[in-house]
Amino acid sequence: MKIDRDAWIVLADGRKALIAQNVGTPLEPKLAVRNVVEAEPNPATHEQGTDRPGRSYDSSGSRRASFSQTDWHEQAEQEFAKRVAGELDNLSRTNAMRRLVLVAAPRSLAQLRLSLSPAVKDRTVSEIDKDLTNHPVAEVEKILAAL
Repeated sequence: MKIDRDAWIVLADGRKALIAQNVGTPLEPKLAVRNVVEAEPNPATHEQGTDRPGRSYDSSGSRRASFSQTDWHEQAEQEFAKRVAGELDNLSRTNAMRRLVLVAAPRSLAQLRLSLSPAVKDRTVSEIDKDLTNHPVAEVEKILAAL
């Protein structure tokens, strides 16, 4: 895969995002990390929700139904995706970012897509559904060059 020089690359999952810029060549990317965005600590679900899910009664009879329990981790990942999208929107407003490559875990990529502004979507040239956030930058460069 060719990544243009000066293109921006986002490596993200549900808790961490690296925003980098390619300072190398299209065939041999060299990533310079410009920003790291990390999510706030997210305690275990049993520590966040103390009440049992609510129940409702059918208005036409005596049947009962229960509501599903809130998934606090999913909610935190959605908020994190919005935060990363906000950072990218700020970059697009300064015209520092002309081309963007999104590299994220499939679920995080879907959440990012929903949160991106039209200006950032217009600058997105490629999306890769891989979780590379915990790889060293040098290894990410090799993986991207091999795609």
